[in-house]
Amino acid sequence: MDFLQHLLSIVKTIQFRDIVDILAIALIIFGLFRLVRETRAFQLLKGIVVLFIIYFLASAFRLVMLTSLMRALFEASVVVTVVIFQPEIRKALEQLGRNKTWKKYFSSFFSRFGKTDEWVVAVKKSIEDAADTSVLFSRSKTGALIVFERETMLSDIAATGTVINAQTSVALFGNIFFNKAPLHDGASIIRDGKLYAAGCILPLTDDKTVDMNLGTRHRAALGISEQSDSVVLVVSEETGVISLAVDGVLTRDYTRDSLVRKLSELMLDEVEDEENSNRRFGRGRKKD
Repeated sequence: MDFLQHLLSIVKTIQFRDIVDILAIALIIFGLFRLVRETRAFQLLKGIVVLFIIYFLASAFRLVMLTSLMRALFEASVVVTVVIFQPEIRKALEQLGRNKTWKKYFSSFFSRFGKTDEWVVAVKKSIEDAADTSVLFSRSKTGALIVFERETMLSDIAATGTVINAQTSVALFGNIFFNKAPLHDGASIIRDGKLYAAGCILPLTDDKTVDMNLGTRHRAALGISEQSDSVVLVVSEETGVISLAVDGVLTRDYTRDSLVRKLSELMLDEVEDEENSNRRFGRGRKKD
């Protein structure tokens, strides 16, 4: 009875802000657990738990030297945690920065700066040029890897290749990805509707569940889409299949029309039908 009264007295002291505080901490712990659950960091996390157990046992049995050593280790735990979990922390911060929940509320405000009519026209042209090129490459079994940059700037990736900064065209893509061209093995980066760089080296995905039949080109597409918000277009050299990698997910078997629609949706937040697209550029298109 005394225990229940004591518990009730504690409950009465809890305020609304205390509940919010507890829920916030719970959400953070849950988010951290989800972040590391399916990564190599989860094994490291279990190792840290073992160290905590050793520390409490050492304290309970008054093992002075071991306790002092463990305490010194935990005092430097902030730095150690940042070093050990650097890839996971970076991934979490990038996902937070790309969160679409808040972005949709502010996109109309930010779109007033930089996204002019000329920018929209350039991006639409780059989408159609990439789609036309993909269809040609699909038929000739020519491999291609084209990265459409969005909010996350990829200047560090572009530095691994050759900066071109030219208007896109089917002929230019054809010259770059020609199998005897010096830049054909790398990725091309599209920035603001222009071919910004070519021959770039992309990071490969660490996902162990990826289909074993996928080659390096597709793994590179998944890798950069996991580390940024870019949209990556892939044409398979073996099968000619046209694919898109977004947020670490690969979708395949695009035609020209479906590719233009999807890229327009992802890059411009709109789906424009083929007739309107042709009218804007003043030329007809043959359907794939």
